[in-house]
Amino acid sequence: MLSRSAPILTEPVLTTARLILRPTALSDFPRWAEMMADPEAARHIGGVQPPAVVWRAVMGMAGAWVLAGVAMFSVLERTSGRWIGRVGPWQPYGWPGTEVGWALHRDAWGQGYATEAAAACLDYAFDILGWEEVIHAIAPDNLASQRVARRLGAQRRGPGRLPEPYQHDVVEIWGQSRAEWHTHRQQLDWYQNLADKRGL
Repeated sequence: MLSRSAPILTEPVLTTARLILRPTALSDFPRWAEMMADPEAARHIGGVQPPAVVWRAVMGMAGAWVLAGVAMFSVLERTSGRWIGRVGPWQPYGWPGTEVGWALHRDAWGQGYATEAAAACLDYAFDILGWEEVIHAIAPDNLASQRVARRLGAQRRGPGRLPEPYQHDVVEIWGQSRAEWHTHRQQLDWYQNLADKRGL
């Protein structure tokens, strides 16, 4: 769990070329509930949930910001202000490591948003929170998240185990150290600059 000496930041806001990442707000609930009602979008993040359960998850994420000073960010498109998902650093009780995770509303898939947001969160986790390593707990059949992890420079480390009530979920641990990320970050910036020049 987060130590008492870790920075307690209740209002961090990160920005990227296309995104704003900020702590959870009550206005996120409708789109969050839509995401969790979609069987494909919810498949690897606990499965479909009714609005009452999603409400508790939103409150839990908001509470983590207050009590622990760190939680996943809500991700908004800069141009529209639309909530498109939750991405960021967290370490729930019993989790196998300090994780940067992601989940996006289906209408935001295929646009590179997960990689863009997660890269900003890796910078935040390593440079602001002072984490030594970051993991991603990914199901073996979650090929889309595996592609994001690879783009971020993470390596597959082997099988992982989640705490109850998720102890029967099969996951693999992907991860990297702070030094590995800083090396890979330069390559990621180079590819992004090239893509921008080509209009991709």
